[in-house]
Amino acid sequence: MEPRISLITLGVSDLRRSHAFYRDGLGLPTTREPEEGIVFFRTSGVVLALYPYADLADDVGPGWDGPRSTFTGITIAHNVRERHEVDEVLEQARRAGAEIVKPAADTHWGGYSGYFTDPDGYLWEIAWGAFPFHADGSVDVG
Repeated sequence: MEPRISLITLGVSDLRRSHAFYRDGLGLPTTREPEEGIVFFRTSGVVLALYPYADLADDVGPGWDGPRSTFTGITIAHNVRERHEVDEVLEQARRAGAEIVKPAADTHWGGYSGYFTDPDGYLWEIAWGAFPFHADGSVDVG
């Protein structure tokens, strides 16, 4: 297997609402509309996809259509280049309808980060200080 993650797909309860949150609220670029059944957002590297939760569970197979746990053990991180951008992105997310579940603060690893949840409760960490950036916008984890 090549060391690559191509796509992260989030199962969402309301494709229109989530599309608006990510496109209009957070400003992620897309050329797809909810009527197409799945929405893709271009990022620096990995593509973020939104797909109706029930359809995604059906795609995985029988037994996967139950309710999600409050904490799934997965977070999505967005690293920023400057410390002040953490607060700016958290505020942008709040204005878009996100719930700030952990305000930005200094971290035990020497950075600065905070968390919000999207309309379906997926946790996003906005972080500064952990990694430098490559020219294409991806982070260098060493």
